[in-house]
Amino acid sequence: MTGTRTVLVVNAGSSSLKYQVLDAVTGATAATGIVERIGGAAHLGHTHDGQTHEQDVIAGDHREALVAARSALREHGPDLDAVGLFAVGHRVVHGGPRFTEPVVIDDDVIDAIEELVPLAPLHNPANLEGIRSARKSFPGVPQVAVFDTAFHQTLPPEAFTYAVPAAWRDEHRVRRYGFHGTSHRFVSRRTAELLGKDPADCAVIVLHLGNGASACAVEAGRSIDTSMGLSPLEGLVMGTRSGDVDPALGAYLERVAGLDAAAYDEALNKASGLLGLAGIADLRELDARREAGDPDAALAFDVMVYRLRKYVGAYAVALGHVDAIAFTGGIGENSAGVRAAVLEGLGVLGVELDTDANSHGERERRVTTDGSRVAAWVVPTDEELEIARACLSVLGDERA
Repeated sequence: MTGTRTVLVVNAGSSSLKYQVLDAVTGATAATGIVERIGGAAHLGHTHDGQTHEQDVIAGDHREALVAARSALREHGPDLDAVGLFAVGHRVVHGGPRFTEPVVIDDDVIDAIEELVPLAPLHNPANLEGIRSARKSFPGVPQVAVFDTAFHQTLPPEAFTYAVPAAWRDEHRVRRYGFHGTSHRFVSRRTAELLGKDPADCAVIVLHLGNGASACAVEAGRSIDTSMGLSPLEGLVMGTRSGDVDPALGAYLERVAGLDAAAYDEALNKASGLLGLAGIADLRELDARREAGDPDAALAFDVMVYRLRKYVGAYAVALGHVDAIAFTGGIGENSAGVRAAVLEGLGVLGVELDTDANSHGERERRVTTDGSRVAAWVVPTDEELEIARACLSVLGDERA
């Protein structure tokens, strides 16, 4: 790697720290790794030049996790001290209404991210730990925050505004924010390239489907609507999250079951979705049970797919026309069954599934026939590359 464009991408979770070293220009990845079970006895996995190295480490916090990661980089490559870093890019889940683009991190930015913790109490604190640790580890290297919510700041008021009291909206920043923005930005732009179109002339519906899932309507390279809202709970049926439910459900369960707000929130986020419907959150196991005739697994699959079709139909209307539907994320990229079930229900849009292409082929491929009015593609996401490119965009060439 040249060094002048080498970016370390850090994704700090509540009990993990993922990292990747890559060239922001070419996209070439030099190393990937993850430190899991942060809080004491942890585990590190590091991959470089096709070789994976695993070891137990002590990581009581994110700072120690990053120290362990740097040690693995020195030992197994690439040595960041020798290579020279252009920047460290950080995934930050919630940027609130303030952050519409990636920003160079300074003390004011850190304070602002901390102020947004009430909007993302499970994510922003961990993101901040990663930022603070990296600033100490790489004091002379620019740090850039890339926000999951930023891509959706182009939503028009009618799409992001909830019909709730003004005090909630004004004083407590209640609105639709959306998430997975880094993935939606990358995939929508790549889909336009595959269609041979300029993103400015393209309308794409992106379905980012994994344990967390969201849909996004992208017009002229801009997000105009997305399924996740104030939090990542709204929208599609996910592994453990319910997605859309009647807003009166919480009050009802408080009356009939004595469920308080914390327990209600916990249940919708961690005990619902596929897990709540079938007792299993993993789609592969769900598919096996469905094929064996399990009615709960069959219902869970049908509910998930029906919700997906509803959002695609709604976003087709919002966009006015659709050039392509893009499937990404672990489920979107790997589940031919989910793609087939969604696309076979979209005949009203002129979608024609190519069964063979859907079942076999390259990781990135078209899965509809040449005669389909709307093309559907499998487009693997690359959020780390998008974050690295954001660093390059923010910092420019002055450090070349």
